[in-house]
Amino acid sequence: MKIAHMTMPDFESLLKRTQTAVVVLGSTEEHGQHLPLDTDTMQAAHTAELALKEVEFFLAPPLHYGYCRSTRDHPGTLSISPNTLRMLVRDIGESLYRHGVRGVIFLSGHAGRIHMAAIEEAVQELVDELDELEAAVVCEYAWAAEEGRAAIVDTPDDGHAGEIETSRIMSIAPELVSGTSPEEYPAFPLPFIARDKLAAWPGGVWGDPSKATAEKGAALYRLTAKRLAALVRRMQERVEG
Repeated sequence: MKIAHMTMPDFESLLKRTQTAVVVLGSTEEHGQHLPLDTDTMQAAHTAELALKEVEFFLAPPLHYGYCRSTRDHPGTLSISPNTLRMLVRDIGESLYRHGVRGVIFLSGHAGRIHMAAIEEAVQELVDELDELEAAVVCEYAWAAEEGRAAIVDTPDDGHAGEIETSRIMSIAPELVSGTSPEEYPAFPLPFIARDKLAAWPGGVWGDPSKATAEKGAALYRLTAKRLAALVRRMQERVEG
């Protein structure tokens, strides 16, 4: 059940049936000229909502902010620092634990390397400090990309705001898709750190959005929801026996 929609008695009742929670971590970040800034959060949240139809767990309200390094200068991106992200993850995890939750899956729709590292660091600290806590950190976008590149999408090097993400938003919120954006791939001068990220990646797209379809998006959600439901069951076995 969604914690945001529960009453205190609802929470206490569900706690008798499961002590596992999923926390969706997203971002408010540019996704080309055609996708909403909430794209990362929407994708992970939808996967979690589909998984709820297969297995019972606590679904915490999503966090709509993350650390966005490569896109921080693109219009609309609202980035928080890695330290702020770590503290938020710690506080949410500690609060769930205080109320009886013993298994927490942190499901991130944003795939930034430093963003994910900050989450993993915070969750490691939680596991070290809370003796009965079992925790997992998953990048939901990585699941979609893995499944998509294996059998569903046509763009070999598809990524941010490309065929995968455009297909997924077309599937759940077509009214929020504003046409498309040109195919593009960033030109960061690796291993150097780009000072002018807009110059290296002006359109904010990695891939070819024009190849997206709602059908591809729906197929990807079925696969990511199945993987999340399976992970929830594994977590429940660890914490509930």
